[in-house]
Amino acid sequence: MNANQTTLKQAITLKGTGLHTGKKVSLELQPAAAGTGYVFHRSDLDKDIPASAALVVDTSRGTTIKSGDAEVYTVEHILASLVGMGVDNCRIVLDNEEVPIMDGSAKPYVDAIQEVGIVELDALREVFEIREVIRFTDGNSEIICLPADDYKVSVMVDYGTRVLSSQNAELRSLSEFASEIAPSRTFSFLHELEYLLDKGLIKGGDIKNAIIYVDNDISEATLTKLKGIFDQPDVEVTPNGILNNLDLHFPNEAARHKLLDVIGDIALAGMPIKGHIIATRPGHQINTGFALELQKHMKQALKDVAPAYDLSQPPLMDVVEIMSMLPHRPPFLLVDKIVEMTSDMVVGVKNVTMNEAFFNGHFPGAPVMPGVLQVEAMAQVGGILALSTVPDPENYLTYFLRIDNVRFKNKVVPGDTIVFRLKLTSPIRRGLVQMTGEAFVGKNMVMQADLMAQIKKEKNID
Repeated sequence: MNANQTTLKQAITLKGTGLHTGKKVSLELQPAAAGTGYVFHRSDLDKDIPASAALVVDTSRGTTIKSGDAEVYTVEHILASLVGMGVDNCRIVLDNEEVPIMDGSAKPYVDAIQEVGIVELDALREVFEIREVIRFTDGNSEIICLPADDYKVSVMVDYGTRVLSSQNAELRSLSEFASEIAPSRTFSFLHELEYLLDKGLIKGGDIKNAIIYVDNDISEATLTKLKGIFDQPDVEVTPNGILNNLDLHFPNEAARHKLLDVIGDIALAGMPIKGHIIATRPGHQINTGFALELQKHMKQALKDVAPAYDLSQPPLMDVVEIMSMLPHRPPFLLVDKIVEMTSDMVVGVKNVTMNEAFFNGHFPGAPVMPGVLQVEAMAQVGGILALSTVPDPENYLTYFLRIDNVRFKNKVVPGDTIVFRLKLTSPIRRGLVQMTGEAFVGKNMVMQADLMAQIKKEKNID
């Protein structure tokens, strides 16, 4: 079941420092209209950067997106926070080039979102449902996405070091994100930290916002250097091989943080996902590459793809059951069966035969089904979906108020089977139903239209 889209109840302001740039930044999470998705806005440049995998320009130490001359570094933690908390639409306004690192996790963002809350919008959430296995590899890293009944993520990391070898983490539902994934902090190996500091690439780094794994023997000279860098006289290596700047929240905190990054990077695909993501040795490069691959699949799914149904299976509703719901009768009953129906979508079938009464007078020498009757058949299929929302549909009538954007793409002739698919474009409110519909013969679209109707309870229908 698709829920409604959401946004924040009110704006949130957070301040911090960019990990790599060391620059102070003020970040504001603003409520946004349905269909906005996630958009970064550089207020210092007055430029928008949509959160899209197509705009990724660097993944070396975090994920950077760029549009024109405006870019934003380290977008993954805030995006993961929004996804994990179920926020579909948000403008992320910042006055500098990097999202603040905060404590190295998503928890400060999650806490702020929980404090203000979220609100539903008057539009359905579009979800990309994984229907077949999608596999993406990059070197020895791999991401697989499988069909599933929810959004799930599994991660395996293996660094082959003495202090951090193989770890696994799993998110079975986004409802677990705030408690099980958000507190997991970023991490680094000591040799990487020394290199980045020597190169001046962690200007905003603070020993309090990262787990430091000591993968090689550490000399007194290096310890002395670290004490000076971090202005902390008691820097030392703990028995479990990490610096004593902090205690682990979870034994597998590294794998959980990698899972957090996967969620944030894959948010750049641009649509919520229903599927199970399994990431082996993930990193920002493969994560964002997979997000771009998902975008391609999403675009393909939005093309004119006819619904598939099995003729050998009994329909969801046959013509007798349809007549128990609709007041129409032959020759004006133009739906033969319903093969699929969810809370916001319905698929119906009309078999077109030469016995149809309208063929006697509509181009008798070259019979073509009148377009107006195709629209009527589509409306009847939509009426089934609308009436399925009330407990006594036999006491209701469906009145169509408006039909827009009608397009006839191919003719329909005797012997054709028309498959109609209609989807709600917004939740039903006060009996008002808004739908978009498509009609197919085989793999070819023959007609499409946008419909608005109202269902009303009537007395003495018979």
